[in-house]
Amino acid sequence: MKIPLDIPQPDLEKLIAPSIAEPRIPLYGITWQQYENFIEMFSGHQNLHLTYLQGVLEIVTLSPEHEMLKTLIARLLYIYADALDIDLFSCGSATCKSQSTNRGLEPDESFCIGDRKSFPDLAIEVTVTSGGINKLEIYQGLQIPEVWFYQRDRFSLYRIKQDGSGYQEINQSQIFPNLDLNLMAQYIRPDREPEMVRTWRKFINTPFPPKN
Repeated sequence: MKIPLDIPQPDLEKLIAPSIAEPRIPLYGITWQQYENFIEMFSGHQNLHLTYLQGVLEIVTLSPEHEMLKTLIARLLYIYADALDIDLFSCGSATCKSQSTNRGLEPDESFCIGDRKSFPDLAIEVTVTSGGINKLEIYQGLQIPEVWFYQRDRFSLYRIKQDGSGYQEINQSQIFPNLDLNLMAQYIRPDREPEMVRTWRKFINTPFPPKN
């Protein structure tokens, strides 16, 4: 299959050998079929994420820092769920998309709770560089119940409104109502990952762990 790429050569070079943390290349006037073609073309390139919102496609090259952060967050969450016997199903960065709302993206991490569903119950986004498409607007079109953003050593949490019209910021996760994310954020230190994982596991498995 031949897919025309109307991307300037300098932008292509940014994607292949990025000189900045996470280069973003926006493409405009992209149809749904073209978006599907891009997904197929870039399948297997785990360091590239595609974000699509009503004709605008953004291609981002993920930095090593980004990948270390999102992986460590997932490890800590697995430990918490295992210790409290929470049925956590990993969905990873699988593409979530809806042609009816003309939206699609690949979460950094995502999970279903209780059982597997068509879309995850929780999506986690790690922000290393700001800017780009409003991902909450995409998640609203996919009706993802809860979205966490991690940036600069802290979490920001959003829960979809009951009428599905948008998100409201919340102070505490409704999926994990007793998980102290401010505390968990202190363990997100990629340079000390083994130590942080072991210490978090020991804390969660104390005689009186937080209950979900």
